[in-house]
Amino acid sequence: MNLFTRIRNFIHWETPPKPEVRLLPEFYGHLKPFRLPLILTVLIMLIGTFGYMLIDDFPLMDAIYQTGITFTTVGYGEIFPISPAGRIFTITLIIAGFAVFSSAIGTLVSELNKGVISRVLKERRMLYKIARLKNHFVVCFHNDYTIEVTKQLRKNHIPFVVIDHREDMDELAKKYKYPYYLQAEPHTEVAMLKAHLSSAKGIITLSDNIADNIAIIASIRLFEKEHLLPRPYYIISSAESMSDVEKLKKLGADTVVSPTKLTAQRVSTMAARPDMENLLEEFLYRNDTPLDLEQIYVPKFSWMVLKKLRESHLREIANVSVVGITKKDGKFVTMPKGDVLITSECNLLVIGTQKGIAMTKGIVMKRNKPEELKYV
Repeated sequence: MNLFTRIRNFIHWETPPKPEVRLLPEFYGHLKPFRLPLILTVLIMLIGTFGYMLIDDFPLMDAIYQTGITFTTVGYGEIFPISPAGRIFTITLIIAGFAVFSSAIGTLVSELNKGVISRVLKERRMLYKIARLKNHFVVCFHNDYTIEVTKQLRKNHIPFVVIDHREDMDELAKKYKYPYYLQAEPHTEVAMLKAHLSSAKGIITLSDNIADNIAIIASIRLFEKEHLLPRPYYIISSAESMSDVEKLKKLGADTVVSPTKLTAQRVSTMAARPDMENLLEEFLYRNDTPLDLEQIYVPKFSWMVLKKLRESHLREIANVSVVGITKKDGKFVTMPKGDVLITSECNLLVIGTQKGIAMTKGIVMKRNKPEELKYV
């Protein structure tokens, strides 16, 4: 370990993560038109240097200097007297230099007008920003659903990356305040690597076309197998009909939302209980609400396994209430009583403050009984 490495470790200097896809080969590919002017520049400099050395016996450094000021048409004058043959050679060198520089400028303007180089550089900067994300969501396709979903993600400070193949993604990102975005086909492996999918928490695909959602789900599950990822991604999708909902779940989607069903449920609830219309908006969908509702997974190693619900003392410690328990077999127990056993790999439906829910997660994940409960 060298001195520089020791200093970096001592001050905890972390190297910024690099993206999984490098764009330098693509960038270098667009610099090919500049090869010919560069080769001609080097070739003319060599010819000019040897020409002055042979024609007028210039020393090497003086010949290089004279060739440089002549080739670039700077016009500093002659550093040594030049013979008539040397003057003809100088005129030829000036014409050649003007032609090469004109060609280089034309190539530069043409490449800049295409916008490919600037696009690659902008995408490279974006990839380095995305590489710093962890536990983010990859949102596929831009549409009305995406606009509303990203608004809620921003309010709850959940990082996300939007991927769409539209050519106007730059304008859309500025308009709808997408901090991270990519212009690519979402189902391709390159797009998944660019979105830093290996560190993502899940994928959201809400395309109006069911075929797009199917392609995304199949590609994500295949990506998991090929890259031997330790945990599966959480995939959220949408479908219009109930048959499509079941189809997407069989393909591997964890949650499938049906806008038609949600709208019908909301309208029927408003018709039956008008006074409960804004209950969800007031207590669940607002990011500044004092209450929150969340499912907490109970692992096999948790100290709470095979303990009665009252023995956990969650209300006294974390000030939360368990309003439901989903067993491993999918059976849901509503408003469980204190004598209900907490089994392994079940989910506790907990309501309380965000601080209380966070504390409950820590209690559930402990292997041994917490200190504050040992004498209870």
